[in-house]
Amino acid sequence: MAGLNKVILIGNVGKDPEVRQFDNGGKKISFSLATNESFRDKDGAWQEQTEWHNIAGYGFLADRPIAKGDTIYVEGKIKTRDYKDKDGNTRYITEIIAERFNMIIRKGEGGVASGGGQQGGYKRPENEPPETDSPSDDLPF
Repeated sequence: MAGLNKVILIGNVGKDPEVRQFDNGGKKISFSLATNESFRDKDGAWQEQTEWHNIAGYGFLADRPIAKGDTIYVEGKIKTRDYKDKDGNTRYITEIIAERFNMIIRKGEGGVASGGGQQGGYKRPENEPPETDSPSDDLPF
């Protein structure tokens, strides 16, 4: 049976991204993203629920100019990994591995960004693949 692991989120960046450089020259960007959902409860009152997502992107995505408060579109897949904490306990973390993300609203601008996420003076390097290509070959696992 075939499967599909696809996630599409629109939300607000919760903290300034952290960018790491690997020894092999690769890069990783990670940040939190808040998505909000509004609904009416059983009494008819509007409620808002916020979900927080851990986002990770590799390769050219690490050069994208995003900051806390920006509203962005993220497309990717869900991955769960484990690691050992300082006490030797196994911990699990679920992340969205971004394949692409685009700026919708830059914090403080209040309007919709144009240019397919290339707002704020971002210019794609000549050796960077277009956003439609998947950077999955850049993943270190």
